[in-house]
Amino acid sequence: MGRLKQKGKAGAAKAYMTRSAAVKKLQCSLADFRRLCILKGIFPREPRNRKKANKGSSAPTNFYYAKDIAYLAHEPVLRKLREHKAFAKKLSRALGRGEWSSAKSLEENKPVYRLDHIIKERYPTFVDAVRDIDDALCMIFLFASLPSDSKVSPSLIENCARLAAEWQLYVMHTHSLRKVFLSIKGVYYQAEVFDQTVTWLVPYQFTQNIPSDVDVRVMLTFLELYQTLLGFVFFKLYTDAGLVYPPPLDAKKDEGAAGVGAFNLQEAKANRPAATSAKSKVVEVDGKRVSSKDVRQTIKSIAASGSGDADVEMPSVDVEPANEDDEEFVEDTSEENPEDAPTAPAFTTATLPTLKTLSTLPQSTSAKLFAPYTFWLSRETSRPIFEFLVRAFGGRIGWPATSGSGSPFDENDESITHVIIDRPLVQRANESEEEKERRRRRKYVQPQWVVDCINAGKILLEDLYAQGKTLPPHLSPFGEHAEAYDPTAGLVGAAEDEEMEDEEEVEGEGDEEEAGAEESEEEEGTARPAKSVLEAAASAEDAAALHAAELAAEAAGIDYGTFEKQTKKAQKKAKKAEAPQEDAAEQDMNKMMMSNKQRKLYERMKYGQKKRAEEVRFLRQSSTSRVADLTTYVFTEAKPGAEEARHREREKTENEGFMIVVLFVIVRFFVVLSRVVVAGYNTLDPMRGSTTYSAMRAPLLYSPTPARCPLNEHRSEVMKT
Repeated sequence: MGRLKQKGKAGAAKAYMTRSAAVKKLQCSLADFRRLCILKGIFPREPRNRKKANKGSSAPTNFYYAKDIAYLAHEPVLRKLREHKAFAKKLSRALGRGEWSSAKSLEENKPVYRLDHIIKERYPTFVDAVRDIDDALCMIFLFASLPSDSKVSPSLIENCARLAAEWQLYVMHTHSLRKVFLSIKGVYYQAEVFDQTVTWLVPYQFTQNIPSDVDVRVMLTFLELYQTLLGFVFFKLYTDAGLVYPPPLDAKKDEGAAGVGAFNLQEAKANRPAATSAKSKVVEVDGKRVSSKDVRQTIKSIAASGSGDADVEMPSVDVEPANEDDEEFVEDTSEENPEDAPTAPAFTTATLPTLKTLSTLPQSTSAKLFAPYTFWLSRETSRPIFEFLVRAFGGRIGWPATSGSGSPFDENDESITHVIIDRPLVQRANESEEEKERRRRRKYVQPQWVVDCINAGKILLEDLYAQGKTLPPHLSPFGEHAEAYDPTAGLVGAAEDEEMEDEEEVEGEGDEEEAGAEESEEEEGTARPAKSVLEAAASAEDAAALHAAELAAEAAGIDYGTFEKQTKKAQKKAKKAEAPQEDAAEQDMNKMMMSNKQRKLYERMKYGQKKRAEEVRFLRQSSTSRVADLTTYVFTEAKPGAEEARHREREKTENEGFMIVVLFVIVRFFVVLSRVVVAGYNTLDPMRGSTTYSAMRAPLLYSPTPARCPLNEHRSEVMKT
């Protein structure tokens, strides 16, 4: 007989735990429980059956894994929080009794917890930590721009500003920046560090206010974790780059608003191998002193020579020890016969990426894009943004004293090649010849030129970004996913990709292929209007839209035969794109083999793909409909004589309306007139229309002797009275 199952002792009821039960088990407050969950990375879970997980209750609540709660019960931070709670009680009691010495002693021995072990638990390797610093950088830069108040202390803001400056210094030193986008929210940056893409957002330098509906305590808990994480990461990055961490700060430059320039990057001294060699263990073997590094070097030489059984003489201490940074994975040579050894997977330790191999990856060709140029910032431009951009790509930059101290050169420097200016063009009257010559020698560009050059990976022409000119659209460099809307799809040369089709559609139609080749040659000069016309014809839903597209094709110089063929091809291509890739029955069979979770995920993916396709189709139809409306106006309303025709049509409509009104008035007049006549007749005969009149008239219709009609008698009596 099997073991009897008790309700609430197995299954979902045992695997999940409500938040109230978790707080009761941990014996902490709800605020401390939230802090623990944020620090340890534990979040609510959704059970398959909420009623079973809640032991039969359907009340709304949050669920957590019971294993996660048991994991929190042994957390050292929880013990420190309990100690802090007891410390707060003792301190309040001492202050209430006036025991100042006891209160001072308690304050000096205040319990403080550290998050170092949590960082090591959540990020086992350094690459994992680098991969997860996106949110940390966004939070750090946000708090660095916030004003201090009762919730956010000035020391916290200062620490965040220091971490932000340290990150910018490392990116500038290693030239790791790759993409930039100026958005409404702020400036998006993207860098590559240890072959990992790091994207963060920096707000503009405006006065920031904390909204009242934002829980600052939760954000401060995240910030506490992120500060510890970035401290670990920055120390490793600076150490691998051979720099001193933290970088020393120049107090005078910092007081003069030098910003990032107030920090000095210093290379680490080359005394690390001597210090490590002093710590290495040294033993005597046959009268010779041998260190642990000598042993490792000997093992390397054995592995390189492949003679594992040969006797190798141990080197003496006089041999220069090898550097620990040059160590690689040591091959296992214990197998005598490689054929008998078990087959290893395709990826072995020799091909695994290490921190050394990741740090020596080749840099992009555009990493030092601005190295040959020297920039000068005008006073209306944002110095922190463009100083970071220019220095990250190897350029030199200076700024006026009104933007802060620490500029490496002044405005009259002869090496300045570009001036970043964001003010309208104004002609100076009293300008000397030297200033005119300097202005002719320098390139005056708007700030967007710097960002577009970085995203393009090359130096763009300065004429489009000259001072006072209308700038081209600033597009996001992050929209690289499939089926994304491309605003530049209508430019010259983009229609060539649209004309390429599958060979299956035109198989067996040699004439159409030859005609298509001729059409492609004819449409090289008119690629932009032809593409818009074909899209309008393909998306036409009625005859009017198709007619407008035909008129547009005629205006673009496309003959009717070519237009008809291209329209059919475009419609066929659109139908083929909209047609499902798989049969419905096959999709149903595939869904049957999935679990509920997989099927729901698959349906959400399909829904997202369909929604994105509809958005792209809507944007394309909106652009083509504007072209069709403009073409209809040009060929219908803008032709000669169109105004006279519209005037005649308007007069005809007005005349018809006037005749209808006159006819209505006449009919109304006759109706009123007939009512007046009937009313006058009834006035002459007072008995007409009354009940007595009808009752007395009824026998008259059947009376054989009209002379004795009661109606006549009654009328005569009435006349007498």
